[in-house]
Parts: sequence; structure tokens; C-alpha cells
Amino acid sequence: MSSTHVETRTATGPVAVVTLSALVVTLVAASLSGVVAPLVLDDPGPLVRWALPLARVVSDLASATTLGLLLLAGFLVPERRTTERREQASRLAAVTGVIWFVASGLGAYLTFASLAGLRLGDPELARQFLTFVWSLEVTRVLSITTGAALVVATGALLARSRVAYAWLAALALAGIAVVALTGHSAGSASHEGAVNSLGVHLVGVTVWVGGLLAIAVMQPRIGADLRATVARYSVLAGWAYAAVALTGLQQAVIRLGSIEGIASAYGAMVAAKTLILVTLGVLGWQQRRRVIASIERDGSGFARLVLVELALMGAAFGLGAVLSRTPPPVPDVELAPSAVLSLTGFPDPGPMVAADWFTAWRPNWLMLAIAVLAVTLYAVGVTKLRRRGDAWPVHRTILWTLGWLAFVWATSGAPDIWGRVLFSVHMVMHMVVAMIVPLLLVPAAPLTLALRALPSRPDRTWGLREVILQVVHSRAMKVFANPVVAATLFFGSLAAFYWSPLFEQALTTHSGHLLMLAHFFITGYLFTWVLIGIDPGPPKWSPAMLLLILFATISFHAFFGVALTGTKFVLAPGFFEQINLPWGPQLLADQERAGEIAWGFGEAPTLILAILVARQWFSRDRQETVRLDRQADRDDDAALRAYNARLGRLSDETKESGASDEDRRRAGGLPG
Repeated sequence: MSSTHVETRTATGPVAVVTLSALVVTLVAASLSGVVAPLVLDDPGPLVRWALPLARVVSDLASATTLGLLLLAGFLVPERRTTERREQASRLAAVTGVIWFVASGLGAYLTFASLAGLRLGDPELARQFLTFVWSLEVTRVLSITTGAALVVATGALLARSRVAYAWLAALALAGIAVVALTGHSAGSASHEGAVNSLGVHLVGVTVWVGGLLAIAVMQPRIGADLRATVARYSVLAGWAYAAVALTGLQQAVIRLGSIEGIASAYGAMVAAKTLILVTLGVLGWQQRRRVIASIERDGSGFARLVLVELALMGAAFGLGAVLSRTPPPVPDVELAPSAVLSLTGFPDPGPMVAADWFTAWRPNWLMLAIAVLAVTLYAVGVTKLRRRGDAWPVHRTILWTLGWLAFVWATSGAPDIWGRVLFSVHMVMHMVVAMIVPLLLVPAAPLTLALRALPSRPDRTWGLREVILQVVHSRAMKVFANPVVAATLFFGSLAAFYWSPLFEQALTTHSGHLLMLAHFFITGYLFTWVLIGIDPGPPKWSPAMLLLILFATISFHAFFGVALTGTKFVLAPGFFEQINLPWGPQLLADQERAGEIAWGFGEAPTLILAILVARQWFSRDRQETVRLDRQADRDDDAALRAYNARLGRLSDETKESGASDEDRRRAGGLPG
């Protein structure tokens, strides 16, 4: 048998195992749970009922494989003299991306048929689908995922560089995470917690399963680099496993409600998924290390382990596809929600008292997890530096911790609780996230710490250190780190946000709220970094120009506050006029107060930024003076002596030139 046939057989074996396991478990679980039973009203027919979970599981597997192949090409497999392996992984990602596109599009079509109660042969189905596909949130989200799959598949077919693979992997992750907006989490009373945990859960599962499946498919091509590739994947898989386990537990608590919920069909499938997860964890912990160590001698042990793991992972995918259509013990929507709950996803917090600024607490688990992870990783980096004898200023660690504490307060404390219903408190949250938090985080120099603590890769692949270097020295960063651009993004986007429908979207949708927070944080951090940042990146402008831009920008910020204070119509009226808080202030009065907060809040941060820029200016001049003095001591003022000699030569040349002109005037009879 030829080597090509052997490689093909080896590559298709894992795909067959995971697909067969997923499809069989999907069919069995669907039949036992009753999700394919005929509906009493508007039944779409057996074909739609059975095809829906099958299309979902195929879409999930294809998206995971696509992402895994892109991660393999961009970050995992070592680089050699040729990039044939990367290109083959990219071409395979294009194939699985097409499958993802077709399965996701079919899932959107079947979902609409199920919601409309129309059979596949009904002539009205196609017309109504094209008319209303974007009106329903679930079909709109599935359409976005389908579009992302098409772009990723097309890009994977054309991509030939690690940068392209990295961007395509990021797009695939976004297309996968957005699915969290559908299903039970989208209608949960614990909406934001459910959506956040499901989004992280989906990302963790696809990275974990997709990475392993990609390595199994590409194993013949990886060859001698299999051990290094698997070792790198194992680190990624460990983080993914932790994310899947924690978010799975959170999902179970939200959806089951109590221990009695396990007795339901939903609870039984959750228990089965938990058992699979624990088994996979045991296999990964007890066997993966031994198998990795023996890969160079014999790769068959790894291949056998992979097949077992993929069979279990396929079963988990099948259970997940059925779970998304199984009614949970905790109902999705409360019976009589208030206007505040309907619009924000949270109950009316009631009137606010002064003590609430410090005592009120409603944890946003995603933001809290991000903050804890950021502080923990920073502490690990500092510890690593100190263990090898390198110093790291203590005040940077303190600033980093305080910055994330402020972030948690703004996103889980009073600014977030009452900021959902009061414009003025929302503005406090905005100012803290965009101005106070970056002012604390930027001087902590997290990228410098990461570059000093992270190991470099000698084989021309991208680890986290290489990714950081690529980003900070990229052409895009040169554009965004331009102080004028950063200032425009930071303050210029205020008007674009608050005087447009984006503000109302951020108040009424979870995705809009997350994008708003990300925008505030990123633009605030970028603007602060171009002024006082010490991390590596594009060349900094002169301190004089930075001060000019700072004062010009804060003037615009003051103008924004004045304009908001003087606005005589309610911004985001579809939200604030509809919630109609019985205890709240007058809408225009609260809006005017928000403008005053925006106007006055920038004074102290601006003063601090100006002082820090001036300090850097003074420090830079002092360092330059010290450098010149040391240079003069080493070469006995060679530069000064050369400068004086040059002045002497210029003086002599001037005297000689003057004498020659006088001689010419006398010889020609010209007047002096």
C-alpha cells in the first residue's frame, strides 16, 4: 500500500470515530429525551424534528475541526524549511469550513421551519424564511454564524501566512461564541450569566476538541514534530478543560435549579456529560504525560488514546446538540416580568442610597473572571522574574491590582447595577472603565512583564510572546497608536455612541453591553498608553506634542459634557421612556447630571496624565544629559572639540572669503 493511502486512512480514522459517535448519541438521546416527538400545535414534521439536532451536531463538529486546523497551522506545529504542512492544514480547514457553512445554514433554515410550524415541502417556507430570517434573534444569530463560516472557509483556502491563520482562527472563535445568544441561555432569567458561561463553554469545547482532532488528522504530516505539537496543545487543552468544567458547572446550576432537576431528561444528559468530562480529565491527566514522553519512540500509543478521547468527545457533542433543544427544569422566562427585567435582564434595583456605592454587589462572573485571571497571571509573571533574580517594581503590581479592582467595582458594583437604568450612574461606569482603570493599568507595564517572563520559541512559530511582539509592532498598531488616531477613537466616539442607536442597543442587549465595555476599555487604554505607556510599541511622539494633544482632547471632552448637559431631548428614548421608573429622577434632569459627570470627571485624570507626561519629558532630558556627560568622559569631550574645530574652520573660511572679495573690488575699480 502506498504512503499516500496510509496517510489518508490514518487521517480519516479519527474523523470517522468522532462523527459516528456524535451522530449515534444524538439519535439515541433525541429519541429518549422526547425532543423529536410530534408537537401538538404547528408541528413542522418528523424530517425537521430529527434533522435539527443532527444539523447542529455536524455544525459543531465542523466548526471545532476548522478552528483546530487553523490553530494548528498558526500556533502549534513547528515551522520548517517549507510550509507545506501549514498549507495542507489550511486547505483542510477550507473543506471543514464549507461543511460548517452548509450545516449552520441548514440549521438556521430548519430552526425557522420549527418556529413557524412549516414542513420542508411547504411552498411558504422559503418565502417566509427570506422575509423574517433577520427579524428573529435565533435565526439572526445562526445567520451570523453561517456568514462567519463562509468567510473562514474562503479565507482558509487563500491563506498562506501565520497572520492570516491567526485572524481566521479569531473569526472562527467569534462565530462559535455568538451561538451562545441562542438556546436556553438567551431566554433565561439569569440571562447574562447564562450567555457568558455558555459562550466561554463553547469556545473551550471547540478549542479542546478541535485541536485534538486537527492533530489526529494531520499526524502523518507532522511527523517528527508530533511531540512538540502535542505538548503545546496540552497546555492549551488544560486551559480549555478548566473553562469547560467551570462554565459547565455554572450552566448546570442555572438550568437545573436544584438537585431534584437531575431526575429530568435534561438533568440526565447533564449527568452523562459530566461523567464524560471527568473521564476525559482522568485520561488527560494520567495518560497524556506518559504518552507524550513516548511519542518519539512509538506514536501508536498516542493514536490509540486519541481515538478513545475523540469517541467520548463525539458523545459529548451529541448530548450537547440534544440539550440545546431539551426543556430544562428551570423555565426560560419568568411568568410576569417587569419592564426593567424585560429590557435589561435584571430586576428593578429600587432607589439608590449613598451607602450603595460601596456595599451593593451583583457579580458579573465574566468580568470578575477576567480580572482574577489578569491579576493571577501578572503575579505569576512577577514571581517567575524574582525566582531567576530579576527585579520588578512593587508599585507596578499594586497599580495593576488596583486597576482591576476598580474594573470589578465598575462592572459588578453600584455603577453597573444602577447604571442599567440611570444615565447618570451609567456615566460613572463609563468614566471609571475608560479613564480610571487605564490610568492604573498602563503604568504597570503588563506587556513588558509578559515579554520578560514568557519563553521564546526558536522554531519560528507563534507562542504568546511572539503574538504580543507581532501585535505591538504591526502596521495596524502604528496606525491606532498614532496619538491623533487614539484621541479620536477615545473621545470622538462619544458622540457617535450616545447620539446614535448604539446607546440604546448597549442598554437593551447583552451583546451590545459587552461591546460597549470592550470599546470603553480598549480605547481608554490605547489613549492612555500613547501618552504615558512604557511598554514596547511604535515610536512615541515628543512630550510637547503629547501635551498639546492631551489638552486638545480634554477640551473636546468638556465640550461633550456641556453638549450633553444642554440637550433638550432624551437620548435612547425607546429605553428610558419605556422603563418609567416610579422612583427615578426626571429623565432630562438625570441626563443633565450625566453630562455634568462627564464634564467634571475628566479633570483629575487629565491633570495626572499631564503631570506624568511632563515627568517623562523631564526624565528623558535628564537621561539624555547623563548619556552625553558619560560619552564626554569616555572620549575627553571629542564631540565638543570637534564642534569647536568646525566653528574655527568656518571662521577662517569667512575671513578668507572676505579678503578675496576686497581684492576683486580693487582690481576692477569697483566702489568699496
